[in-house]
Amino acid sequence: MEKSAVITPERNREKSKQRFLDAVGKILKTKGYAALKVNDIAATAGLDKKLIYKYFGGTEQLLDAYISSQDFWSNVKGEKVPQVINDGGKNFLTDMFLEQFDYVYTNKEFQKVLLWRLSQQRNSLKKLAEDQEANGEIILQNIIDPFFGEKSEDLRAVAAILVAGIYYLNLSTTYNGNIFCGLDIKSDHGREKIKHAISFIVDQTYENL
Repeated sequence: MEKSAVITPERNREKSKQRFLDAVGKILKTKGYAALKVNDIAATAGLDKKLIYKYFGGTEQLLDAYISSQDFWSNVKGEKVPQVINDGGKNFLTDMFLEQFDYVYTNKEFQKVLLWRLSQQRNSLKKLAEDQEANGEIILQNIIDPFFGEKSEDLRAVAAILVAGIYYLNLSTTYNGNIFCGLDIKSDHGREKIKHAISFIVDQTYENL
């Protein structure tokens, strides 16, 4: 017989932390950010609310951790970033934009975070924007800037439009109908057309800058 896995205090801690994070996501999806109260989070997680303070330091810190875990660009690191770049980062950027397009579409919790970010001022959400910029700056400085030199800001402008467009396109079609510029963004055909356009824009940017 196989021995059952030993449940250590650290493992219990990590499982409990994940239950709190999952509870935040569930409440955000079903009730909205106004319902993210400590008692509701604890009840949804099925755990004592005291553990929120023990594991995270408080509700605000828990929300910080949740928001950070959901954001796409804050988590572009580690194995996502290739060790060798020989094309100025074109393939890497293309892959990341395409992956972001699918990520925002399928992650309903993150869609709620984006709407929350647009509709309310909150330290957690401001920190999300700051973390995105900090992580993005590392990518830009180490991969993009050396390749584009004095044209780097032009590439950054194109990237800004792509990132913002990907966010808005997914949010708009989720909450205001499928059709955008005559394309059904929820259909396989429509989404493939958008992906082709993303790749085309990156290709043309690298070719013409």
